Amino acid sequence: MTENELSKLIVDLCFRIHKQYGPGLFESVYEEIFYYEWTKTEIPLKRQHPVPLIHEEIKMEVGFRADFIIDDKVIIELKSIESLAEIHYKQVQTYLKLTGLKLGLLVNFNVPLIKNGLHRIVNNL
Repeated sequence: MTENELSKLIVDLCFRIHKQYGPGLFESVYEEIFYYEWTKTEIPLKRQHPVPLIHEEIKMEVGFRADFIIDDKVIIELKSIESLAEIHYKQVQTYLKLTGLKLGLLVNFNVPLIKNGLHRIVNNL
């Protein structure tokens, strides 16, 4: 499955979750629901996955934790905040650069319309 095909499935799931629960819950609640629902697809995912970071001769086992990595192709960063800042987009760009993945989705569930909370971030896709 391609990054774009996975992206469509991810976006559809985010729409369903937001339609049922709306904004205002903690990020951890959306994360748990997303995880539960995604496992029904049988498409592999990693949750709170530690990604190492290597700087010259130093190897940090956990440079960051990805909320989700879907099928080793798409990173998902979930938020439930009043508004996204530029740093949130840069965060996902950094994650893509460090993992070599090509597509990231930044999802903020704390919006009246989920379409306004979904953001694609690409790395040479």
